[in-house]
Parts: sequence; structure tokens; C-alpha cells
Amino acid sequence: MKRLFQKFQLGKQICKNRVVCLPMVTSKYREDGYVSSENIEHYTKIAKGGVGLIIQEATCVSKTGKLSFQQLGIWEDNQIPGLKKIATAVHREHVPIIIQIHHGGIMSVTGNLCPSNLTCKNPFSGKALQGKEMSSEDIETVIHQFVSSGERAYKAGYDGIELHGAHGYLISQFLNTNVNKRLDKYGTDPTLFVLRIIKGIRLVTSSDFIIGIRLGAFEPTLEATINTAKKLEPYINYLNISAGFFGMFTPCKPVGYPYMEHIYASEKIKAAINVPVFVANFITSPQMADDILVRTNADMVGIGRGLLINPNWVKDAENGANTGTCLQCKNCFWLPGNDRSKCPGKKIFAQNQSSVTH
Repeated sequence: MKRLFQKFQLGKQICKNRVVCLPMVTSKYREDGYVSSENIEHYTKIAKGGVGLIIQEATCVSKTGKLSFQQLGIWEDNQIPGLKKIATAVHREHVPIIIQIHHGGIMSVTGNLCPSNLTCKNPFSGKALQGKEMSSEDIETVIHQFVSSGERAYKAGYDGIELHGAHGYLISQFLNTNVNKRLDKYGTDPTLFVLRIIKGIRLVTSSDFIIGIRLGAFEPTLEATINTAKKLEPYINYLNISAGFFGMFTPCKPVGYPYMEHIYASEKIKAAINVPVFVANFITSPQMADDILVRTNADMVGIGRGLLINPNWVKDAENGANTGTCLQCKNCFWLPGNDRSKCPGKKIFAQNQSSVTH
């Protein structure tokens, strides 16, 4: 394959290939946000499978910003030792690890902060949401929470952080002008909120600490996201392109384009900026991953559910073996609260492996 197994340098970290494990909240964790042995085992297994980079799942900066009650947290110093165990376990396998830090905003199960007053539905649960416009004090508090969490990630030994600026969570809400209707400086410049966070984290970490952001491909349009990317470019090490605020964006791609809209957007964003761009969106095979890297000129390709089905996805791809296939079930069995032992893709992969072995 032309690009998939090439090395890639991100900041001062060397990734042994172009495959990045995407951030995925999957397990039934402790409600206090502290790391469990299951978390450590999960990331160790993926690191052993040969990925070039791991981005740890959304880890919340605030007790009142959680996307689920059982979400990992980074909102207090006592959580640092547990997080350090994850980073250390992954580093033993010579894999860099970045932690995604997150605040749900209006999507939180424990709060309802939003740039502007907003009524909408949670795209995952269908539950009605009522967002409360953030005061200046609220904004300062949350910026401080993000910056403090970035410093904790640095102390825990992570190679960097990724700000969750997609999927309708708080940073996404500020960046999307269909949501952010503020009349103050945070409305006239929708990037100001996240830029203050980025600059604050840089001040309390180091010049070598990687700072990236997961960004909605259409927030609310591709043109708007390209403009956002250009504003963020001088201050970040990479962009990880995904979906924006669901129901509040306008996707597009040319007729006949062979892949999803977000992959097309990644190609256009990559052409407009000079920092690395990660591409993802239901990439189901090594051949597809390599073709997308070549087509889009992206720097790394994100594999998510494929690694849940088969943590050895990369090693199997290198050896020309079956990597398994996510069947893209409408309600993923790996979501918190679901029974992942019922995942049909994992069952089929296990059966195939058994037949090969015997």
C-alpha cells in the first residue's frame, strides 16, 4: 500500500504508521470519572495491535459537562495517577497517546450550558434539550476548566491533547453560527472561545506538547470550517475532521465522489492549510484507508469501530490477513450501556479466526 504503513512525524512524536485510533467512549466506567483497570487493559490491547497513534476517548473537564454519567474525567488532580497508568501502558508499546478533552455543553447529562439559548433534540437519544446562554462568568469558568485539564494531561504524561470541537458539544456549539447567536465578542468571532483555550493550554504545558482539535467538517458549512481551520492553524499541531452539530450543518460533496461527505471535506481542508489533517468516517478496510489517504492527501487515517472488533487491525492489515468488518449497526453495541458481547461484527470476526486456526 502506498501510504498506510509509512511513518509519520507529529510534532516530535514518530508514529510508526498512518493509522490513528479514534476516540471512542465504549465501556461501563465508574461514575466518579476515575480510571479503572478496564480502561488500562483496553488501551494496552489497542497499542499492542500496532496502531501509529492513539487518541483516548472524550475525557470530561467538568463534572457538569459529561456526555454520560460513566465518562472518564480529568477535572481534578486526584484523577492524574489513574490517567498516568493509561499513558504509561501505551508508551510501553512505543505508541504515542493523545487524550481528547471534552465538555458537552447543551448535550451534557449533568448540565445545559450553551453559547446561546437554544431548544433542540439530542441527536443520539432524541431527548428534548433546553440550552442556557452562558454568562461571561460561565465562559471564564469553562475556559479555566479546559486549561487546567490540559495541564493535568501534561502532568499525566500524555503526548498531547485533542479538544473535542465536533459532534455538537460545547466547542462545536461556539463554532457553529446556527447555534451561536451571541452579540458579544464570542459571537462576532466564533473561534475566540477555543483560541483562548488553546493559548491557555500552551502556556501551562510546553512547546513540544501536541495540541489538536476534532473539528466538524461542516460547521455549519464547509466554507465556514475552512475559515475556522485557517484561524486555528498557527496555534495547533493537527486537525481531526468529523461531524459537526447534528441537524445544524449543511453537508456537500460532488456527484460521483466515492466516499462520505466528511472525507470530501477533509480533502478540501487539507488543501487549504499546512498543518496535518486526520481523515475518518466509516473506513472499513485497509485498502479503503490507503486509497483515502492518497486521494485526500491527508496525513493519518482514523479507524474506530474496526479496532473494537479487532484490536490487531493494523498488524493483520500488514500481514494481508482478515481485519474484520464493522457492520455499522444503527445502535452500536459498543455504546455505554449496551452489551458489546452481542456485536455481530466481532462475532463474525471471531468465528472466522476460529475457522482459520482449526
